[in-house]
Amino acid sequence: MSLSITDLKKGTIFQLDGVPYKVVEYSQKVMGRGGSIVNVKIKSLSDGKVLDKTFKGNDSVTDAEIKNSNAQFLYADGNNLYFMDNDSYETFEVPKPVIGEQGQYLKEGQEVIAQSFNAKVINVEVPKNVYLTVEYAEDAVRGDTSSALTKGARLETGVNIKVPAFIKTGDIVSVDTTTGNYRERKKA
Repeated sequence: MSLSITDLKKGTIFQLDGVPYKVVEYSQKVMGRGGSIVNVKIKSLSDGKVLDKTFKGNDSVTDAEIKNSNAQFLYADGNNLYFMDNDSYETFEVPKPVIGEQGQYLKEGQEVIAQSFNAKVINVEVPKNVYLTVEYAEDAVRGDTSSALTKGARLETGVNIKVPAFIKTGDIVSVDTTTGNYRERKKA
C-alpha cells in the first residue's frame, strides 16, 4: 500500500528502499500553487540510525507491514538486549542502538512490544512510563525549601536521573522513558 507524504505523521512506520523507518519528527511547508514540502526525521528500525529526509509534492512511500507481538525483557550484554516472545517462547536479540536510550530503563521481566518486519524482529517498543526502584538517592541540602530542588538518584537498572528532594533510597518512582524525566513517586 502506498502512503502520501502528508500521511507521514509522527509515529508512522513506512519502508524506503526496502528498509522500515519510523517518523520521529514531522513538519510541512505549503508552497505556492498548492505544492508542499514535507521534512521528516526518520529512524531506521533495522539499525537505529536517524536521518533527515525531504519529500516533495507527489512523492509517495510504501507502507511497512509491521507485526506487533508481546515480549518480555530478559537481560542485556555489551551490545545487545535479549527478549522472549510471550507466545512462542522464542528468544531474540536487538542491538542496543536500535532501541537507543530507552533501553537503559528496561528491567528483567519488563513487558514490551516486539515489532517484526518480514518475519524478523527489528525493533522493540519500550513503555513510555516505567516504575523503577531508587537504589541510591543523594542527600538533600538541609534548610533549602525551594520546591524545584532536585538531586541525583540511581535507579535499579543503573541509570541516573534527577528527582525531587523528598525521594529516598527504596522509593519506587515513575520515569518517562523518552525523556528520562522523573514523573511521580508510586503511592504506598
